[in-house]
Amino acid sequence: MSDAETLFSVLRQSADGDVVSAIEALVRDAPDHALARVNTLDFAHRRGLGEEQVIAAFLHAARLGLFEMSWNVLCPSCGGVLDANATLKSVRSAAYHCAFCAISSEPTLDDLVEVTFMVNPRLRRIAAHEPDTLSSFEYLRQIFFSSGVDLPDDADARFQDITFDAVELPPGDKAILSLHVPEGSLILFDPVTHATQFMTVTGEPVRERQGLTVIFNDVLAGAENVTLQPGPLRLSFENRSSKRVLPLLLKADERLHQLLDPRRPALTAKRLLTNQTFRDVYGTDTLDIEQRLKITSLTFLFTDLKESTSLYERVGDLAAYDLVRAHFQVLNGIVAAESGAVVKTIGDAVMATFPTPERAVAAAIRMREAMQRLGAERQRQDLTLKIGIHEGPCLAVVLNDRQDYFGQTVNIASRVQGLAESRSIFASGTVVDNPSTTALLKASGLVPTPQRRSVQGLSGELAVYEIP
Repeated sequence: MSDAETLFSVLRQSADGDVVSAIEALVRDAPDHALARVNTLDFAHRRGLGEEQVIAAFLHAARLGLFEMSWNVLCPSCGGVLDANATLKSVRSAAYHCAFCAISSEPTLDDLVEVTFMVNPRLRRIAAHEPDTLSSFEYLRQIFFSSGVDLPDDADARFQDITFDAVELPPGDKAILSLHVPEGSLILFDPVTHATQFMTVTGEPVRERQGLTVIFNDVLAGAENVTLQPGPLRLSFENRSSKRVLPLLLKADERLHQLLDPRRPALTAKRLLTNQTFRDVYGTDTLDIEQRLKITSLTFLFTDLKESTSLYERVGDLAAYDLVRAHFQVLNGIVAAESGAVVKTIGDAVMATFPTPERAVAAAIRMREAMQRLGAERQRQDLTLKIGIHEGPCLAVVLNDRQDYFGQTVNIASRVQGLAESRSIFASGTVVDNPSTTALLKASGLVPTPQRRSVQGLSGELAVYEIP
C-alpha cells in the first residue's frame, strides 16, 4: 500500500467515507488549479455533500499532511489575497492595503480572512507549488485571487481580451514596451509584488512619444495615478525585487468588473473558529497570546442547569455528576450539528458560539427538547436548562491558554442567559429580528414575547424576547 493510500485509510477513521472518496478523486483527477486553493464550501456544493462533513474531512486531512491549510487576508473589493499565512497567528490586526483597488481594510474574520487547502506536494505536485512557472493568468487564478472569486470557464480568454500588454521580468531585468494608448483608463498591475500604476488617458491625441518608468521593489509603495494623452507611449520596466514579476497592462472598463465581481461562498476564519472539529483538532494552537482579531458578528449561546446545587443535594454527588456529564454530551452534539462550537464549560454551564443567529436558536430549541427527553429517561422531570442568546461584534483572543472571545457582546449574552428562569429561551433583539431566525421560529410554530429588561453592565434597558 502506498503512503497516500495509507493516509487516506487513516483519514477514513475520522472523516465521512463519502467525503474522503470525493477528496481522493479530486487529488487523482482534478486539474492542477483545482488543487491550489480548495474552496471547501464550493467542493461540498458541487458534489452534493454536507458542508460540515467536508470541512471536518479537510481539517483532518490537513492534520495528516495530505493538505496544507492557508489563512488568506482578502481585499473586500477585488477578492485578491493580500497575505497568505500557514497559521492564523501570522495575521496582523492592522489594516492591509490593496494597491490594485487603492483601499485599506482591517482583516475582520467574518469575510476578509478565508481558509483554503492546497494539496501537499508529497501527495501530488502541482504548478502552484512552483509559482515562478505559472503564466500571468494562472498566477492570477491560483495565487492572487481568493477561492471566493467565481471566475468563469472562459476567464483566460476574457482576461486576454482586456489585457493591453503583458511582460515577464526576472529579478534584475529591464524591459521596454512601445505602445499606442487609446483614450480611457488603464491599470498596470503586477500580481506578484502587487505594484500598481493607474493611468488616465485623456485629452487631445499627440504624436510625440510619452515616457513612463515603473520600478518594482520588494516593498510595496502606494499606487499613483498619471495622466497621459492618447498616442505613443514608451513604458519602461525595471525589476529591483527579488522575485519574477508579471506586470499586466489592463483596460479598466466594465469588462474587468464583470469578470471580477461574481463571488461564491468560501470558508471564513470566523466559521472555522466556530467549528467543533477545528476546536478539537487545532483549538489550542490557533492564536498568539497578544493577538486581538475582530469579528463583526458572532452569536453566543450560554446555558446553565437550573437549581443544579439542589440537584446535587437531592440525588448525591455521583448520580448528579453522571447526569451533568450526560447533559454535556447531549449539548455538545447539538452544538456541533448546528455548525457551532463549545468554547468552554464552567461548572455545569456551557458557552458556545455559532456563525449566525438562527443556528444558535435552532440549537437552543433542540437542547430544550433533548433535556426533556434526558430528564424523562433519568426520571428527573426537574432537569431544566436555562438558555440565553445574543449576537454582536467581539474580539477573538487567547484567555487561560484557550482560544476565546472578549467584548461586551460576550458579557451581554451571559446576562441574557441569567434572565431565563424556566424552560423558556431568552434571546436579544438582534437575534430574534434576524430574518433567518424569524423564518425558523415561524416554521417551528413559536411566537416570541418581546420584553425590555435591565441588564447588569448595560445602561438603559435591553430588548429581549422570551421564546416559549
